[in-house]
Amino acid sequence: MTKVYQGGCLCGNIRFEASGPPKNPHTCSCKMCQRHGGSLTQAWVEFEKDNVAWVGQGSVPKQWRSSEYSSRCFCDKCGSTIGAIDDAPLVALVLGTFDQPNRKELRPTAHSYISKKPKWWSVHVET
Repeated sequence: MTKVYQGGCLCGNIRFEASGPPKNPHTCSCKMCQRHGGSLTQAWVEFEKDNVAWVGQGSVPKQWRSSEYSSRCFCDKCGSTIGAIDDAPLVALVLGTFDQPNRKELRPTAHSYISKKPKWWSVHVET
């Protein structure tokens, strides 16, 4: 049976259901992620675009083109960061939006741009 992961924004306007195996669960400390999420490190997980359904009243989140291959997405009512919708067949969702972010298969296994995190910030990734 395929697992379904649900989540959404702070106000509930944007809701999603993602199914299938989660891909590339990781954290990132690049400046883009820091500014998009308002935190020093953002936690992400990717799903095939066809396996993400936007089921809330707000439908697909608002998008802002952030690079040649991706658009950051957010709720246009409350401003919550949702993730990124890539031109490739992937949607990257931030773990803080998931109803159950503590599921084992969503646990980050890598960290991108670790050199951009403040020196005093400790990020521990088990292998």
